[in-house]
Amino acid sequence: MRNLMGSLWLLVGLVAIVTGLLISMLFFQRTSSNPAVSESVVPANTIAPDTNFVNLWQAPSDWRMMRLAPDEQKKVLYGKELITRTAEYLGPNGSVLPLSNGMNCQNCHLSASTQPWGNNYAAVQANYPKFRERSGRVENQAKRVNDCFQRSLNGQPLDSTSRKMQSIPAYIRWLGTDVPIKTIPRGTGIFKLKSLKRAAAPEDNLLVYTQKCQSCHQATGEGVLTADGRSYAYPPLWGQHSYNVGAGLYRISNLAGYVKYNMPLGTTYERPQLSDEEAWDVAAYINSQPRPSVDISHDWPNVAGEPFDHPFGPYTDPFSEEQHKYGPYKPIKDWKQTHKKENVRPSGIQVTIVTERRQRVG
Repeated sequence: MRNLMGSLWLLVGLVAIVTGLLISMLFFQRTSSNPAVSESVVPANTIAPDTNFVNLWQAPSDWRMMRLAPDEQKKVLYGKELITRTAEYLGPNGSVLPLSNGMNCQNCHLSASTQPWGNNYAAVQANYPKFRERSGRVENQAKRVNDCFQRSLNGQPLDSTSRKMQSIPAYIRWLGTDVPIKTIPRGTGIFKLKSLKRAAAPEDNLLVYTQKCQSCHQATGEGVLTADGRSYAYPPLWGQHSYNVGAGLYRISNLAGYVKYNMPLGTTYERPQLSDEEAWDVAAYINSQPRPSVDISHDWPNVAGEPFDHPFGPYTDPFSEEQHKYGPYKPIKDWKQTHKKENVRPSGIQVTIVTERRQRVG
């Protein structure tokens, strides 16, 4: 009797399995032959993820450093120390040399330059040496590092043979460990924020600055020094100790993208706190404030190669410095695209433009 009951339960189980398979096959055939039915099983409010914010570059884990030779490890660690605590070594009251304005490299290159969309160094090792329009020549990493010291840190260049200059590129090289040559991983540098259809309005964003920025960077933009006065807990956004007019962040498009996904404190690319318009306008507000000047007369020797928001003339296009700085940018971009073939100019005309520029700026 027990064997008979076992056989009956086995038969019932087999029938259930076969029935389930038949139902699944019929449903598959129906949905395959009828796209409307197939689409109906996908929720109507499903939104595809923004590919700008998935599978982003990540810095190599610290434990992997044990694979480096001991001397290389020391360089990498000292390079990281110089990035995170620049002013303690190289600031006005630095323990090594007084070369910079008191800011740290990581005030602009967040989390020791490891933060996705935080102005990181992810692609530097893979792409340098490279030609840069700003200087009109091929640059190595030492030149790029010294650009930051002279512009963003408003200071003096490092000796290219020094331990310091050997160590910072070693750290950059370490960060680029997994990046293939001549590639730029997603999450590199600063996010390119879509331009506004109007000009950015610095005068309208004192309120945003007051509500979102002032508690850290202060009403006068001077930032907050650490207790020992040797570096900044919160960096100055303008004034004599901030970046100068030759720095990359003085271009409003760069600062807007940086602010959007990194500011105020606690913001990440996953949880931005400002709208696009607020990011553009507060960037315009910050960059409309006084800051140090620097000789940029040798920048952009090919004037036609200047970016759309380079705020200093002369230009090859008919737009004003005001529009180049604050926008709207679409007319400038459209003009550049239309006249792209004219960007290669006879050498005599190019020399004339550069000479005029030097007289104006110098």
